[in-house]
Amino acid sequence: QVQLVESGGGLVQVGGSLRLSCAASGRTFGSYVVGWFRQAPGKEREFVAFVSRSAAIKFSADSLQGRFTISRDNVKNTVYLQMNALKPEDTATYYCAAASEVDAPKRPADYTDWGQGTQVTVSS
Repeated sequence: QVQLVESGGGLVQVGGSLRLSCAASGRTFGSYVVGWFRQAPGKEREFVAFVSRSAAIKFSADSLQGRFTISRDNVKNTVYLQMNALKPEDTATYYCAAASEVDAPKRPADYTDWGQGTQVTVSS
């Protein structure tokens, strides 16, 4: 089991950038694939991106059109989500999650541990 804490959310104007962080506790952080999801009010939780255990593989949802980049630092036990060219439709609560059994997890059910979320609001 791994504990995850997100930070870095906030209010930003259209076109701006934010970097979210996901800090993990536990010595086995490197054994988890880590992903980001987001959920807007009244909508289902949506996959954003995941990064493999060694950071060799990074995958983002096509709908993001390359605006978001995921990365990780296994020394700092932290995963990042750099978000650029933000749009009002990016407004949501963003969650990081860890998966131990699935190598390319894109569904919420693939993940076993979740953070509490951080709110991102993009104003027009």
